[in-house]
Amino acid sequence: MNIRLLDRNNNAAIILAGILALIVGVGVSRFAFTSLLPSMLDDFLSVTFAGVLASTNYVGYLSGAIFAVFIKDINTKVKYFRIGMFLCVFTTLFLSITTNETIWLLSRIIAGFGAAMALVVGSAIVMTKLKMQSKTKAMGIHFSGIGFSILICDLLMRFVFASDGSWEDSWMVLTIFAFFATLYSIYILSFDNEMINASISHKFDKSIFSAYVILLIIAYFAVGIGFVVFATFLPDIINSLDGLDGYGSLTWTLVGLAGIPSCIIWMNLAEKKGSVNIIIIAMFLLFIGIIIPTLTTNVYLNLLSGILYGGTFVGLVGLFLNVGGKLAGNNPVVLMGAMTTAYGIGQVLGPLYSVALIEYFKNYNYALYVTAAIVFAGIIFLLFAKKIATDEQNKL
Repeated sequence: MNIRLLDRNNNAAIILAGILALIVGVGVSRFAFTSLLPSMLDDFLSVTFAGVLASTNYVGYLSGAIFAVFIKDINTKVKYFRIGMFLCVFTTLFLSITTNETIWLLSRIIAGFGAAMALVVGSAIVMTKLKMQSKTKAMGIHFSGIGFSILICDLLMRFVFASDGSWEDSWMVLTIFAFFATLYSIYILSFDNEMINASISHKFDKSIFSAYVILLIIAYFAVGIGFVVFATFLPDIINSLDGLDGYGSLTWTLVGLAGIPSCIIWMNLAEKKGSVNIIIIAMFLLFIGIIIPTLTTNVYLNLLSGILYGGTFVGLVGLFLNVGGKLAGNNPVVLMGAMTTAYGIGQVLGPLYSVALIEYFKNYNYALYVTAAIVFAGIIFLLFAKKIATDEQNKL
């Protein structure tokens, strides 16, 4: 390994550690479940229990996001980041060695908490540690780790199945990978002794929650809803369409591939055209991606649905959290945590209403209709936010 990548203060090392943290926290602890869902459904899982597990995972994620808002001291942030990363590793191990439903439920909720530490607290540490004037592009590269998290976990799963392994073997391989990635991330995303002794602490400032920010948070809640239904069921949604059985896995791979450059592209556009303008465009494309499987069984359009989904939801996470980090000033974890809390509430609710609609109508269409409508409502809220920002600007 390049010696600079072992330097805790090297920007490249910091970004690499952040990406690996996202692969472990978001990929192994969340998206790997989606990749493995079809094979687990063929074995012992039901769609209903899969939806419950997804919501349980996000209950943990939501609790972690709320908890992150109140972590003031930099030392405490680092401590909980480390704890969260190891929770992601050990909870994945349990999915490999048992099918006890109670253990799976507990594992998923604890993994969700760990994922929040990896994403919210880890991203705040990355943003704090980076030494550069403008961090927008660098954070775009960091959040590309969400796309990598889908792709890497999917490729590891494919490798295991190509080697005649099972979904249990896949969870074991993911655990081993996550363990070594975690060691690197927690080493780099720490501070030198001088920094630790300086005990940096930030106060909670309620004044940042203006009407503009609250509308942004509501819109991010809508994105959380838009994200979670595909994130939980997409491979099975595609496989359930006439003539598309077997295309679900390919669609999910395309989600990861589209997600990798999306943060960098969207955040570069945001610098030129304004964050809210670009978020509105991305949310509209997400809306189109969600609605496509309800309108057609055309293979290419449904593959496009996966590309639109991966190419927007990953970018939207980066766009919203970057805006939150900027608006919050010296304590980015506060607003990033608040936004992730709203996103997390959407993630908890999405699988629950989806399972109810899927069970009642015996297909995914109505769950997708509701999801698309909520995303569209989020766009309307952003248009109101834009108007508020314009009115405030005109008063100056």
